[in-house]
Amino acid sequence: MIKDYFSKENMPRRVFWMCIGILIMGLGVGLFKLALLGNDPSTALVIAIGDRIGIDFSIVLIVVNCLYFFVELAFGRSMIGIGTIINWFFVGPIASAFTRVAGPLLGTPETLLQKILLMVPGILILSFSCALYQTADVGIAPYDSLSLMLAKKVKPSYFWCRIFTDSICVIIAFALGGLIGLGTLVCALGLGPFITIFTNHAAKQLIGVSHKQGGDHD
Repeated sequence: MIKDYFSKENMPRRVFWMCIGILIMGLGVGLFKLALLGNDPSTALVIAIGDRIGIDFSIVLIVVNCLYFFVELAFGRSMIGIGTIINWFFVGPIASAFTRVAGPLLGTPETLLQKILLMVPGILILSFSCALYQTADVGIAPYDSLSLMLAKKVKPSYFWCRIFTDSICVIIAFALGGLIGLGTLVCALGLGPFITIFTNHAAKQLIGVSHKQGGDHD
């Protein structure tokens, strides 16, 4: 059963920043696709599966999230909320729409420098967006709940748990013949630390939660 998050303090503010996080997350995923240096680990896995079966990644993402959701439902039920659903069904379509619009405007990057100039803001946007919607605490996306649940169960820092789950995605995507590049590897090692930094120094202040409130799931 979905937890009733509407009793939380500053609920409108939480939902607002969660929605902003989901919106810019789609933009970040889109930037990675345009950079042609490999996507973030979870998206790289979804794209690899989609390429194998001939289905657009946005549709595959929704289906794969169903599998992650069963794990979240079993072991992290308190993390489920409106944010879970919005992330589940909207990140893929937003990313696809962004690439269709921005692709012709930005053109295809031909040099490594041009690709990096698209990849770097993509990393920062993805990290910031994750920090926003996780700190809002109105529901965690099925995939992102995996590292949070792992950190709670086995007690290493979230930093290492995020690196672990992202690395698993990279390995499977590579095995499926997916595009694994500099962007994928940077995300596998860098998203966790950047999310932590943005959570502590931006997201908590924007959403108006204390250090103990942010990302505190039962």
